[in-house]
Amino acid sequence: MQDNLSLDLPEHPDRRAHAKPGADDSAAASHAPLAERLRPRTLDEVVGQDHLLGPGQPVRVAFESGQPHSMILWGPPGVGKTTLARLMAHAFDAQFLAISAVLGGVKDIREAVEQAQAVRRNGRRTIVFVDEVHRFNKAQQDAFLPHVESGLFTFIGATTENPSFEVNAALLSRATVHVLRAVEEDAMAALLQRGQQALSGPELTPDARARLIAYADGDARRVLNTYETLSGMLKGHALIDEALLQRALGEQLRRYDKGGDQFYDTISALHKSVRGSDPDAALYWLVRMLDGGVDPRYIVRRLIRMASEDIGLADPRALRMALDAAETYERLGSPEGELTLAECVIYLAIAPKSNAAYTAYKAVRAWVKQDTTRPVPMHLRNAPTKLMKTLGHGEGYRYAHDEPDAVAAGERYFPDGMAPQAFYQPVPRGLEIKISDRVAQLRTLAADGRADPDKDASD
Repeated sequence: MQDNLSLDLPEHPDRRAHAKPGADDSAAASHAPLAERLRPRTLDEVVGQDHLLGPGQPVRVAFESGQPHSMILWGPPGVGKTTLARLMAHAFDAQFLAISAVLGGVKDIREAVEQAQAVRRNGRRTIVFVDEVHRFNKAQQDAFLPHVESGLFTFIGATTENPSFEVNAALLSRATVHVLRAVEEDAMAALLQRGQQALSGPELTPDARARLIAYADGDARRVLNTYETLSGMLKGHALIDEALLQRALGEQLRRYDKGGDQFYDTISALHKSVRGSDPDAALYWLVRMLDGGVDPRYIVRRLIRMASEDIGLADPRALRMALDAAETYERLGSPEGELTLAECVIYLAIAPKSNAAYTAYKAVRAWVKQDTTRPVPMHLRNAPTKLMKTLGHGEGYRYAHDEPDAVAAGERYFPDGMAPQAFYQPVPRGLEIKISDRVAQLRTLAADGRADPDKDASD
């Protein structure tokens, strides 16, 4: 048996509660990391993930149904992927086989198949859990398919990467993807309190507790194990304040509090440096954020927003550059993918700027919010049936491609009774210089057409 294939024959929680551990078990438990010692024994002990585990939610329903199904658990580290797989094995009194995709291979899959076949002869289920399943290649992933289809075992894969990119389509189609979220701060605080009680460790001031939770970044395992490390380092201290926390962990604490001023101030500085066309300052703030431990995926989302809000149609390539940066980072990860983010930041900073589309969008939203619900004019309505045509839907509509220059000059596209509005006002920068000329031409044609009495009669 390979070391990377672990076999667990779990007992139900009620039977385990009355079991007396042997000396070896007690020793192993006492030396296990705090996060392992506090691993939930029941579904109700799992912190967070209410969107999956709350009443009527999909994973809880799977537990309560008595029928386990193959699934892929996608989420950041320390949010309970392995725990959920183990709890499912307990819930169904199933053999639990864990394979590490980092160390395992097809041989380990074959061994899992043999063990599953052995217990099935005794009428028992098997759950095969593959950690970091995205690290398996196509052949390794394909090796699961016939056994998942035959029902020999229930497959549960865990991944921190987007399964759309990293998991074969064939395997993906046979498993339900459940997205796990970073553990929220309130749940992290409750978990930290449990850890403190389990260790009889030092108290944390509110500021120190908030800083430690921010450092853990939604990772329950990290917050518990870091607190355990602190307790060992700071023996004799009954209270840990933020200064003591900083001295104990030092460089490890160079992270941002997701809800704190420093985090938002730094992303604001990056955004404003890009908007202000300063590539050097923008690059500086990007590196500050990466160095502080900010998730690069969050930065990419903000870059996409900058491309739409501050550059817009002055350079439509900017949005494509930001989307390419997002895709490339998903492929490469850190640190290799961070260079693409740097290139994107530089490009966005030096690109011509326009917020004309953003301003137009906000203006239309404000208009619609205060206006009445105007009906669609009859000539613009769709008429897929004979009845609709009889009712006048689409009557008098002018097909633009049949008009000179493919422009139906004078045609009304706004609701009846609403004067035409010029919400979009291009700026004289970048591509919008040419767009401005075209918009002016189209608005002139529209105005001239509306002034033509023959055009009005056709309406």
